[in-house]
Amino acid sequence: MTAIKAIPRLRAAGLGLALFLAGCAVNEAKPAPTVQQQPVPLPMMDPVAVRDTMPAPGITTDSADSAAPVAPADTIAAAKPAITVPSVPGRSEKDSVALVSAIRAGLKDTRWPVSMPAPLPGSILPAKRIVAYYGNPLSKRMGVLGELPPDQMLARLDKEVAAWNKADASHPVQPALHLIVVVAQGSPGRDGKYRLRMPDTLIDKVASWAAQRNALLFLDVQVAKSTLQEEVPRLTAFLKRPNVHLGIDPEFSMKHGEKPGTKIGTMTSDDVNYAIEFLDGIVRANNLPPKILIVHRFTRKMLTGAKNVRPNPRVQVVLNMDGWGNPWLKFDSYRDYVEAEPIQFTGFKLFYHNDTKKGEPLLTPGELLRLTPQPLYIQYQ
Repeated sequence: MTAIKAIPRLRAAGLGLALFLAGCAVNEAKPAPTVQQQPVPLPMMDPVAVRDTMPAPGITTDSADSAAPVAPADTIAAAKPAITVPSVPGRSEKDSVALVSAIRAGLKDTRWPVSMPAPLPGSILPAKRIVAYYGNPLSKRMGVLGELPPDQMLARLDKEVAAWNKADASHPVQPALHLIVVVAQGSPGRDGKYRLRMPDTLIDKVASWAAQRNALLFLDVQVAKSTLQEEVPRLTAFLKRPNVHLGIDPEFSMKHGEKPGTKIGTMTSDDVNYAIEFLDGIVRANNLPPKILIVHRFTRKMLTGAKNVRPNPRVQVVLNMDGWGNPWLKFDSYRDYVEAEPIQFTGFKLFYHNDTKKGEPLLTPGELLRLTPQPLYIQYQ
């Protein structure tokens, strides 16, 4: 399957600039020329970086309500212990094999769980699991956060929270809203930075929605041709609030001068460490509980030097698998770009539309909970 990401163009709050659809893909397609008022295809993941694990004969899954052994997809299957995965109507054999492969890779990786100091008082992770709704209220195409009216959106979030609580009572769910506050765009703007900053009034509006559910608020930054050093400090007043945290998106960090949407961007460990140090300073200065930093990733080059990222007890770092596509691609990406380069905690993103556009069911809590390490941040777009 070739997945296509679209960039909607719209006018919002009189700002008159084009907002990007903040979604990700796990295949590669050549970008098409920009056509005003039309969706623009974006480049996808380099296919050579995605391992195509073909299913082997004889693989079985459990019934819809119980778990049963699934044979691994290699020639030494008989020598390996069985792995159990749920049976989901519409899930292919190839998807189940990829899930088994991801589980085995995590189980064999002795770096998980990551060795770290005991969590400080007020830490959310690892005791809880965060379930977040992502997007921007100015666009119905950037995610569920803006797709539905606030009351309907929050009610749908309640159902996801309930499903995850039912699936894993050992990690009570902390709901969250994940707002894109700096949005990469197709127009350069007055300063040529190709990004649009959301007004404080919009952030306060979404913060009020979060307050209705005692939810966290994540502020997500797509720097485009700007930098974290330019964009993050202006969010200080919000980040001083105990329930407000930060997300950064390397996909739209255009370090080499490209126009956003023509190439997948990149960040370095220095960028991530800057964000960690900035949040650490806010926590120290304001005597706050630890902050959480979400780092999106769905290709290796999106984050270079991952082993040099330096978390500290006052900032909990989540590497979030942000790709969309077939389940087997998502499992392979989780294995190759998240599990394979441990930092601290892991996340997994689910796309209500792009993950299901070929009729496949959305991945379930039961399937994602089989992964090792288990993702503690679940994001719905």
